Order: sequence, then C-alpha cells, then structure tokens
Amino acid sequence: MSIAHVDLTPPLRVAENAGKGLRLRRDFSRGGTVIGVARARDLCNRRRLSAETVERMVSYFARHAVDKQAKGFGDSKEPSAGYIAWLLWGGEEGRDWARRKMAEIAGQGERKRA
Repeated sequence: MSIAHVDLTPPLRVAENAGKGLRLRRDFSRGGTVIGVARARDLCNRRRLSAETVERMVSYFARHAVDKQAKGFGDSKEPSAGYIAWLLWGGEEGRDWARRKMAEIAGQGERKRA
C-alpha cells in the first residue's frame, strides 16, 4: 500500500505546541522523555513523519489522556510534567491531527483492497 500522497507534514499549530513544550521543559526542567523531545523537534521542524510515527503519536495520546487530570495540566505558569510531555507530542492539535492522518491512511488501504 502506498501512502506517498498522504501529507504527513505536521501543521503549524502542532509545531507551535511542540515548541512551547520544549520551552517549558527547558524552563521547568521536567516533562517528557528523550523520545518525546525527539518527537517535538521533528514536529517543530515540520518534518514529514512516517506512518509508524503518526501511529505512535495516536498511541501516546491514548495512553496519556489520564495526565490531563493532574494539577497543573494546561497551566503555563506552573505546568505539570504531563502537560509539558503532552505539548512535546503536539498537544490537542497533535492528537487530533494524528487521528485524522491514521484514518486517512486506513482509508487508503481500504480503497486499495476494493
């Protein structure tokens, strides 16, 4: 299955969220892993991602939705580590974009089989 025509370049808002996450991580010395930082750099630079990476984004957001319940989630003045990590992966917009892209990729597979 070829998905070459599926645009997997992160949109600007996703890149901005990742950049904010990197700044907050630097300023507060917490949040995210080495993988999360690498993801944020890719998103910030708006590098075209692989389908596997987009799938990992969907998985990350599903596993970490619980982080949104922590004190400081969404607070840029005293952010929770989970909020910083969430932003590193593109924030709400990153979650929504990754889900849309996975659906688009899955739809391409369906069309190929038809």
